[in-house]
Amino acid sequence: MPAAPYIELDGTSLSPRAVAAAVRGWDDARVSLSPSAVERMRASVGLKDSLLAEEVPIYAVTTGFGDSCVRQISPDKAHRLQRSLVLYHLNGVGPKAVPEVARATMLIRANALAKGVSGVRPETVSTLLECLARDILPLIPERGSVGASGDLVPLCYLAAALIGEGQVLHRGTVRPALDALSDEGIPPLRLEPKEGIALINGTSFAAAYAVLAAADAREVTFVAELATAMTLEALHGNASALHPFVHANKPHPGQVASAKVIRTLLDGSRLATSFEDILVRRERLDGRGYLRLNEKIQDTYSVRCAPQIIGIVRDTLDWTDRWLDTEINSATDNPLFDVDESGLHLGGNFYAGHVGQAMDSLKTTVAGLANLLDRQLALVVDEKFNAGLPPNLIVARPPDDPEAGLHHGFKGMQIAASAVTAEALKQTGPVSVFSRSTEAHNQDIVSMGTIAARDARTVNGLVREVAAIHLLALAQALDLRGVEAASPAVRAVHRLIRKHSPFVTHDRRLDHDIEAVIGLIETGALRRATGIDDTDDDSTA
Repeated sequence: MPAAPYIELDGTSLSPRAVAAAVRGWDDARVSLSPSAVERMRASVGLKDSLLAEEVPIYAVTTGFGDSCVRQISPDKAHRLQRSLVLYHLNGVGPKAVPEVARATMLIRANALAKGVSGVRPETVSTLLECLARDILPLIPERGSVGASGDLVPLCYLAAALIGEGQVLHRGTVRPALDALSDEGIPPLRLEPKEGIALINGTSFAAAYAVLAAADAREVTFVAELATAMTLEALHGNASALHPFVHANKPHPGQVASAKVIRTLLDGSRLATSFEDILVRRERLDGRGYLRLNEKIQDTYSVRCAPQIIGIVRDTLDWTDRWLDTEINSATDNPLFDVDESGLHLGGNFYAGHVGQAMDSLKTTVAGLANLLDRQLALVVDEKFNAGLPPNLIVARPPDDPEAGLHHGFKGMQIAASAVTAEALKQTGPVSVFSRSTEAHNQDIVSMGTIAARDARTVNGLVREVAAIHLLALAQALDLRGVEAASPAVRAVHRLIRKHSPFVTHDRRLDHDIEAVIGLIETGALRRATGIDDTDDDSTA
């Protein structure tokens, strides 16, 4: 994925793909506030200050939080209230979010505040972006958010880093936040009224996971298409099921795009067959009433229906991207300041329902890819179904060879793939239905969007593992079949895999090989080897 060299935040035009590209190519990324955002932010601060001067009760600024909103304080206490808000939410648990999630969270939160309706100074967001630029990252526990009232607990760790509280990851080393800020010459923030709640009352942590989950899902979708092309070659499969006529007559965009990608990957193959080829080779009835054909005229569902299965993920990603685009370009805190009408509006944009629904749907479709790849793998290793390949893809040996009967090849790999597939499928239960009433029944219905987004990213990781195992088996199968007859794209992928995993001549450990191929999937190296760009196969193109 290409790095984004420059991003100017204006609260309206940040794309999910730009976020994913930026946080994964951070050495090349530069981020700043647009002049128009600065102007809007200053105007909203002016409105906030005028309302404070009038002693208007402003939620979470001069009132308590949640069900404590009936308790008003004087404006001179507002600074202390914001700091207190941050400190009492520092109770997250579980493993810390990885750096790319922390970066995405910071970038998305900065963009939300750049919208200019939150009563936050441009200097506050500039401090956030300066920390991002200097690689000062909050250490955010993964657990503790119900996805409404936003990601209060996770985002408090972001706010705490800015005020010099707790620890951060500074250039790869865990350090006290105050020391990291001092070493980089960044003064710790003194939160102005509203700035604490504005930093933590939003969906940015959930959206960070969701944006990265969508990017990962796009890559594993392509890998599923690559594996399908390789499976067709390994099994001498019938590529006629990919014909444009078939998919034009059920034209779901994702399905059409998936079939096209697999056809492109197979271009030039001398291993895959077609219905027309089978007709040429077939034995004729010649007056007989019955004849058993010497080859199947169509493949099993995991091969023949692959575009219909993979296309579901593509189409889910299509609307998921639109929803996430809206989410990361929204003001998701409360209250909001309407400068044009001099108004103060209380609402619930911190509810991450769209994130939750999108991620519950995405993880289900992506887990279906694991099931698809696991079924393909089962065909490839089983001598009853693999069109003459050796059992478990072992090297065939004559009976008198001293090594005969000793080796079991990819039998254990298929077992492992099946286990990981089961774990991915187990994760597909919807999280968004598990709303919990909390915070004295003020937050009496919540989205669970953050957990759904984390689960989606977990499922992506499991599918990568299944895909890596399958790709290793396919590389073995193509060697046995005669890889020189494979398509040019598949041969390029095979060469790349062989740089990291040699042909299996005898039983040996393969866990390190799996890790290496997972890395090729994560980095997009397999896609690049085929020459297909990540926009070439976009179902929305």
